Amino acid sequence: METIGKIKHRNLVPLLGYCKIGEERLLVYEYMKFGSLDMVLHDESKGGATKLDWSARKKIAIGSARGLAFLHHSCIPHIIHGDMKSSNVLLDENLEARVSDFGMLSVSTLAGTPGYVPPEYYQSFRCTTKGDVYSSGVVLLELLSGKKPIDPSEFGDNNLVGWAKQLVKENRCSEIFDPDLMKSGEAELYQYLKIACECLDDRPLHRPTMIQVMAMFKDLVFGYIIQRELTNNQWTT
Repeated sequence: METIGKIKHRNLVPLLGYCKIGEERLLVYEYMKFGSLDMVLHDESKGGATKLDWSARKKIAIGSARGLAFLHHSCIPHIIHGDMKSSNVLLDENLEARVSDFGMLSVSTLAGTPGYVPPEYYQSFRCTTKGDVYSSGVVLLELLSGKKPIDPSEFGDNNLVGWAKQLVKENRCSEIFDPDLMKSGEAELYQYLKIACECLDDRPLHRPTMIQVMAMFKDLVFGYIIQRELTNNQWTT
């Protein structure tokens, strides 16, 4: 707890304190105004009033990836999250993504949440950085589709990842995207879907690292800025 409390990053939820009384354990985190991404995306009774447009979802995708990349590559010691999911991505008053519940892995308990864990986990029951990459790909797919990772009413015995991969295989990618996002730059949605698919590769060695994911995001953002500037110049000249 002392080590985790010292970890500071703009995309991580600060741990303010902890308490141990008998068998009770309490962690105190900084208050996050909008709660979790899971709540805002999927729980209409609590977060439904906060509609996330594509600009907000991009910001959340990049912010959560940046926080995870910091844990994997810049934090000393390096930290594997082990349970990356939308309910562990909290949103502050500016809808900035803050990753929570990191550094909580225990060898005595199974890690991960169904719908987010990579296929190889069920063979080794070991948490890895590439497993975290897979889980972050699921979160990105949630942002693109607006759907829950597991929803029998939507997917039956399948899940979000299996459903999306089948649509990609059948060249029906447009059916993956949340209809509310289709008014945005559709080409950009496909580019972010491509990153999600790379993260969700069944073969861990073929998945990018989180540093590489951040590089892909930066290329897209930079390309969008250049395209916007060229468009503005075209209209003003």
